[in-house]
Amino acid sequence: MTNLVTYTLAGNVATIAMDDGKANVLSTDMIAQLNAAFDSAEKDKAIVVLTGRSGMFSGGFNLKEMQAGPSEAMILTSKGSKLARRIMAFPTPVIMASTGHTIAMGAFLALACDYRMICDGDFKVGLNETMIGMTMHNFGIELARYRLPLHYFNRCCINAEIFNPKGAMHAGFFDRVVPAEQFPMAGAMAGQMFGQLDMTAFRNTKLRSRKAAFAILDQAIEDDLDPEKIHAV
Repeated sequence: MTNLVTYTLAGNVATIAMDDGKANVLSTDMIAQLNAAFDSAEKDKAIVVLTGRSGMFSGGFNLKEMQAGPSEAMILTSKGSKLARRIMAFPTPVIMASTGHTIAMGAFLALACDYRMICDGDFKVGLNETMIGMTMHNFGIELARYRLPLHYFNRCCINAEIFNPKGAMHAGFFDRVVPAEQFPMAGAMAGQMFGQLDMTAFRNTKLRSRKAAFAILDQAIEDDLDPEKIHAV
């Protein structure tokens, strides 16, 4: 298996970096390696910085797998949804340090993280599903509804509007746009900031505050695997 994800531990901060040399697509292998890296971070009780390669965080799901057939598409979508759900419930803070383009499932991973930063630059961010002929999955709709401001929900989820980093921050995908010259240190600095928290209190508050959202998201994951509900209104 090609090494698509690296795991680096420095003190109490683990950096999980995706790099497939191209668009960092979320394939079956990429998702499996990301889950293995999160397993390591959970074992190390580390704060996580999730990042990509220069200029690219992720372009979304692997379209070759998505186009292999309805069953293959459902399974891959479910794996991506479960990864995002895991990040939302992860016991330590998960910080996104987006290195560039953050599209489709890549943007959903941003919505799942506790604190989200993106490097300033000529990058595209957004949910392009309806632009490329894909009906948004239930989990994606509910995650977007939970994390995006109401007045941006239609623009992002239905209209497939694509933003630059500053526009994406206003739309709710990111909390901060970091100047390129400061970005190499941004993840470590954010990790130090979150390291001041009491991790037990953080975990318990995180789970308690998201209890209702988890119930909705878990049902959405089930619905996305039910062929009879895929086109239900």
